[in-house]
Amino acid sequence: MLKYIGKRFLISLLTIWVVITVTFFLMKLMPGGPFDGDKLTPQIKANIEAKYGLDKPLSTQYFMYMGNLVHGDFGESMTFKGRQVSDTIGKSFPASAEVGAIAVVIAIVGGILLGTLAALKSGKWPDKVVVFFATLCITIPSFVIGTVLIYVLGVQFALLPPTGFGEWKNDIMPCIALSAASLSFITRLTRSKLIDVLKSDYIRTAKAKGLSKTTVIFKHALRNSLIPIVTYVGPLVAGILTGGFVTEKIFAIPGLGNEFVQSVTNRDYSMLLGVTVFYCTMLIFFTFFVDILYVIIDPRIKLQDTEA
Repeated sequence: MLKYIGKRFLISLLTIWVVITVTFFLMKLMPGGPFDGDKLTPQIKANIEAKYGLDKPLSTQYFMYMGNLVHGDFGESMTFKGRQVSDTIGKSFPASAEVGAIAVVIAIVGGILLGTLAALKSGKWPDKVVVFFATLCITIPSFVIGTVLIYVLGVQFALLPPTGFGEWKNDIMPCIALSAASLSFITRLTRSKLIDVLKSDYIRTAKAKGLSKTTVIFKHALRNSLIPIVTYVGPLVAGILTGGFVTEKIFAIPGLGNEFVQSVTNRDYSMLLGVTVFYCTMLIFFTFFVDILYVIIDPRIKLQDTEA
C-alpha cells in the first residue's frame, strides 16, 4: 500500500513540474508582453522589465521563478502594482469554491440518481427522457447554458438575479450551468455501467438468495458501478472548484476563473502562471486522491499495479 502511494505521489510531483515548465515557456512564446500596451518610454519600459526580471535570459527567468515557487512565492502581478498573486488567489478561490462545491454535489448526486433510474427503467419512457436530456446537456457548452438561463430566468421572467454574488439566489444559475455537462456525463456513465452489472452472474445469485431489490441494487450492483465514476470525479472536482472560466465571467462571479481570463487578456505573466500552478496542483491532488480511493474500493488495483 505504501509503495503504491509513494509511486503515485512521485508521479504527481513530476506531472506538476512538467505542467509548470511547459506553461512557462509557452507563455513566453505569446505575442506581445505585459507592458506593450502602455504608453511608456523605452527607458521606463526597460526599468519595469528589469524589476520583474524580464530583461534576463529565458533560462535565468525560469530558474528564478522555480526557486521562488519552491519557497511559496508566486510573485507580484505585473498589471496591478502591489498585488501579490497568492493574495489574489486566496481572495478569489473561495467564490469559485462556493459555487463549485454546490455544482459538484449536484453533478454527482443527480447523475448517480438519474443514471440509476434510467438503468432500472431501461427501454421505457423514463430511460428515454433521461437519455434525451443527458445527451442534450452534454453537447451544449456551459457558457451557452448560462447565457440562456440569464435571458430566460433573469431577464424575461425576472425570477433570479442575472449576475452578482453573495446571496443564495445568485448561486442557482451558475451552479446549473457548471454542473449540467458533468451531471449528464455521470448519468450516462452510471446508466451504461449499471445495466452491464445487473446482467452479471453474481447479481443473479443475489436475487436467487432472496435478497431484496434495494439490497441488490444499492449494496451490490451500484457499488461495483462506481469505479468509472470515481475516475471522473477527481478531475471534475478540481475543474469545477476552480471555476468555469467563461461561466464566471458571464455571471460576474469574483472567482479564480475571472482572474485567469483577465490575466490572459492583460498578458500578466505572474498571475497567469500562479493560477495555472494552483489549478494544476488541485487537479493532480484530486487525481492522486482518486488513485488512493481506487485501492479502497477495489484492492485488486493495488495487486495489478504491483505485478506490473
